[in-house]
Amino acid sequence: MASVKQVQITFDCAEPERVARFWCEVLGYVVPPAPEGFASWADYDRSLPAERQGAGFVAQDPERVGPRLYFQRVPEGKVVKNRLHLDVRVGTGLVGEERVAALEAECARLEALGGTRLYLLRADGFNESCLAMQDIEGNEFCLD
Repeated sequence: MASVKQVQITFDCAEPERVARFWCEVLGYVVPPAPEGFASWADYDRSLPAERQGAGFVAQDPERVGPRLYFQRVPEGKVVKNRLHLDVRVGTGLVGEERVAALEAECARLEALGGTRLYLLRADGFNESCLAMQDIEGNEFCLD
């Protein structure tokens, strides 16, 4: 039996490049180099048939340790809560009010990028507070 070593996380969205660039800022990811023979992703995109232009975009961990993120354009909008979401580890090792302060600081940074704060969930008995947010197209994620 084969053992899976890597995964790619795919987001359905209306504007792949816009959402990808938001997640690059959230995670410190980068846009990979354009394909060989193209000076930029915009040049590559213009080489595609009109219906495929702007249909996908990629963000990757510059160290290539974390999963690759792929953003694909879909015609329908988001209508219900995600069944799967990312937890962005911010307050690792912190407890109590220090943890909450770290979550709040990161939330403020992401709100400035277009993210939306939903609510803070405090599980004080476990020191596992998390802050629920949405990205710029409404996909839920947590800061924890």
